[in-house]
Amino acid sequence: MGFGLRAARLLLRSRPMPGPGPKRPRSAMAPRIGTHNGTFHCDEDAEIIRTREPQLLSECNVVVDVGGEYDPQKHRYDHHQRSFAQSMHCLRPDKPWKTKLSSAGLVYFHFGSQILASLLGLKEEDPVVQALYDKLYENFVEEIDAIDNGIAQWDGEPRYAMTTNLSARVGYLNPRWNDKDQDTEAGFKKAMELVGREFLDRLDYYHRAWLPARTLVEEAIQKRFKVDLSGEILVFSQGGCPWKEHLFSLESELGVEKPIKFVLYADQNGQWRVQCVPAGLHTFQNRLSLPEEWRGVRDEALSQLSGIPGCVFVHASGFIGGNRTQEGALRMAQSALARQTGPDAPSS
Repeated sequence: MGFGLRAARLLLRSRPMPGPGPKRPRSAMAPRIGTHNGTFHCDEDAEIIRTREPQLLSECNVVVDVGGEYDPQKHRYDHHQRSFAQSMHCLRPDKPWKTKLSSAGLVYFHFGSQILASLLGLKEEDPVVQALYDKLYENFVEEIDAIDNGIAQWDGEPRYAMTTNLSARVGYLNPRWNDKDQDTEAGFKKAMELVGREFLDRLDYYHRAWLPARTLVEEAIQKRFKVDLSGEILVFSQGGCPWKEHLFSLESELGVEKPIKFVLYADQNGQWRVQCVPAGLHTFQNRLSLPEEWRGVRDEALSQLSGIPGCVFVHASGFIGGNRTQEGALRMAQSALARQTGPDAPSS
């Protein structure tokens, strides 16, 4: 709801839309976006027409999430019809995502790069726009597509409930089933603001924080053999950056033969952290964890146990530890590497 309609609004601002019937002066009638009325959800400063009436929808410049028609030439973007099965990969085979699209995904597919370019003041073909287009689909829009189409993240029963995602928060803005007032307009406006604000905040983060981190990670990979001859330990020149996704993609792009096991960086207190590289983006398993006997031990007891001065802690799960100095953090990583039983031993 919110993203699809806000995207359609930006679309109307940035290019002329073919309207129904004879052409009229722009001042005579604002462009109209049609979507369904009633209960709203997360796949929906032109005028918004909330209706299911075919006649009213036929008069709209853009129709989103209603109407039973997907026809980009006519700017009709519904996904409820039985014949619809498109995914991002179906419509553009160079993209990997195979989740069935909702109306939010359809609008994003056709106009996402144009909208991002407009918001960022860049050209559509700019590599920054293309990188952010992929990142925002995978980490913002695809979730909306999956939830709206009833596609689970996993097979079987989940271990715990997830009830704070964007689609759920939008759903909570609908009237309660037993409210006397079932008017959805006030909640609809709040949902539009919620989704629009969150999308813009996410874009700002990815543009100004996530994307610049790639350069920092690449520099660390290039210098890894100066840190340790194994090439399996990185030192980041600045802590706190989002490094994991960049590390995995750069390992592939740069042909890193031996997977990186640990990263070192300074924390906000000027001490140093040693963090394990996970086995994948969406797992808590590590390529190599810190030694089991160190886990949950702190300060001088940990220094005595490990034989490394300045130790601060090792987390009980073994994924991260701390030392007062960069040298101490490096020795913790080197000691963990030396303890593995093979060149690429799995975490314990």
